Amino acid sequence: MKRLLIGLSLLLALVGVAHAAIDTYEFASEAERARYRQLIEELRCPKCQNQNIADSDAPIAMDLRAEIYRKLEAGDSNAQIIDYLVARYGDFVLYKPPVTRRTLLLWYGPAALLAGGFMLVGVIVLRRRKAGVEVSTGLSNDEQQRLAQLLEQASLDKKDP
Repeated sequence: MKRLLIGLSLLLALVGVAHAAIDTYEFASEAERARYRQLIEELRCPKCQNQNIADSDAPIAMDLRAEIYRKLEAGDSNAQIIDYLVARYGDFVLYKPPVTRRTLLLWYGPAALLAGGFMLVGVIVLRRRKAGVEVSTGLSNDEQQRLAQLLEQASLDKKDP
């Protein structure tokens, strides 16, 4: 029974692999193959949000891989291929978009928010120190005196066995 379950689970695992799309392109050299791999791994799939073209099974990713292959075969440089894709799909296809006026908030917004939060906490702490705010125990003066007496009597009771 155990072998049957193991066999079925292996069969199910292989079914998923059998349906995976595999691109087979012929390259003139290993350097060109390495350029192709580098490009498809550093460009983002426009449909999949946070997945590169190499890992995506989306139809547009397949088309982009084919387009990159055609451009490599035509002799385009990496910069020309990237510029073509950015012109067509925008800066979204880049995992590291360039720093421009449009992307300043994207690049420096998180750091500015963090710095603003630290400044706000610093101002609050300084104001409280200047105001001399003490931690309130929630007891009135009479209750604090009564508590002090009880604690004092308890410590005396411990001393006298």
